[in-house]
Amino acid sequence: MGNAASDKQGLLTSFFGSLGRRGSGMIEQLFFLYRLVLDSIYWTFAAPVMGRGLRVGNTFQEMVKVGVNAIPIVMLISFSIGLILAMQSAYQLEQFGATIFTADLVAVAQTRELGPLMTAIIVAGRSGSGIAAEIGTMKVGEEIEALQSMGFNPVKFLVVPKLLALVVMLPCLTIISDLVGISGGVFMAVFSLDLSFTRYVTRTIFALVFKDLIAGLIKSVVFALLVGLTGCYMGFKVKGGAEGVGRNTTMSVVVSIFLIVLADAFFTALFYVLW
Repeated sequence: MGNAASDKQGLLTSFFGSLGRRGSGMIEQLFFLYRLVLDSIYWTFAAPVMGRGLRVGNTFQEMVKVGVNAIPIVMLISFSIGLILAMQSAYQLEQFGATIFTADLVAVAQTRELGPLMTAIIVAGRSGSGIAAEIGTMKVGEEIEALQSMGFNPVKFLVVPKLLALVVMLPCLTIISDLVGISGGVFMAVFSLDLSFTRYVTRTIFALVFKDLIAGLIKSVVFALLVGLTGCYMGFKVKGGAEGVGRNTTMSVVVSIFLIVLADAFFTALFYVLW
C-alpha cells in the first residue's frame, strides 16, 4: 500500500511539474514575443521620427533582397494565376452568355484577394525563411550575444532593416502582381476566348474601384508585418545548433502562411462589412 501511494504521489508530482514547466515556458515565450513586437514597432516606426537613427544602407540592401529579387517569381506566378482564373471563370460564365464578365471577376479577385495573398505567401517562403535562418544562425554562433555585449540593440540592428524592407516592398510587389495577373487575364481573353482587347480592358477599368486596390494594399502591409515578425521570432528562439535552425526556419514558413490566411479571412470579412 505504501509503495502504491508513493508511486501515485510521484506520478502526480511529475504530471503537475511538467504542466508547470510547460505553462512557464509558454508565458516566457509570450512575454518575449510581446517585447519583440513592441521593440520592433518602436525602432521601425517611432524611433526614426524621433531622430534615434535608422540603418539606411542595410535597409536598402534588404529591400533589394526582399523586393527587387522577388519580382521575377512574383510576375511568373501572378501571370499564371491570371490565365487560370480567366480560363476557369470564362468556362462557367459562357454557359450564361456572360463571358465578358470574366474581366470583372479577374480584376476584383486579383486586386482584393489573390494579388496580396499569393505575393505574401511567396515572400513568406522566400524571405521569411531567410530571415529566420539568418538570425537563427547568428543565435547559434553567439553573434547576437556579441552584439549585445558591444552595446548594440539586436532589434534595431537586425530586425528593423528587414521589417521596414518588407513593409515597403510587399505593397510594391502586390501592385506588380495585380498588374501582371490582370495582364494574364487579358492574354487569355484575347488569344483564347475571342474577346477584343479594347472591350476587355474597358470592362476591367469599369469593374475596378479605388477601394479594391486600397483593400489589397492594407492587407499587404499587415502580411509584411506578420512575415517579418514571425521570421525574426523564430530566428531568435533557435535552440540546438544546425538542426534547430532548420526546424525553426521551416516553422517560420508554416506559421507565417497560417497567420496570413487567418488575417486575410479577417480583413476580407471586415472590408465587406465596412465597404
